[in-house]
Amino acid sequence: MSAKSFLAMTALLLVPVEANAQGGQLTFDQAAYVTCREAQAMQPDARRQIAVFLAQHAARHRGIALPTDERGGQLGMLVRSGCTLAPDAYLFTVIDRAIVAEKPNLAKR
Repeated sequence: MSAKSFLAMTALLLVPVEANAQGGQLTFDQAAYVTCREAQAMQPDARRQIAVFLAQHAARHRGIALPTDERGGQLGMLVRSGCTLAPDAYLFTVIDRAIVAEKPNLAKR
């Protein structure tokens, strides 16, 4: 995931995340159990939305603000690398660990 694509993900922060074509809102309980492999099989927009949804949740929990500059691209690359190494890992876990790894470089809320 390039810096531009992660910036595009953060631009979607205010977009409601659709759980499926039926129009239901995605809950954290549903999103938390999506694996990297399942996310990769999603349409790009749906994948970005679920990643942003999970990144927002992890950032709130860790007390940081999601960056919109090059640090966002670095987070995106960490997530992409983590999912490449462990495709059966939960996407939320990979995103949260990327945020924890970069936490000293990120702004607090």
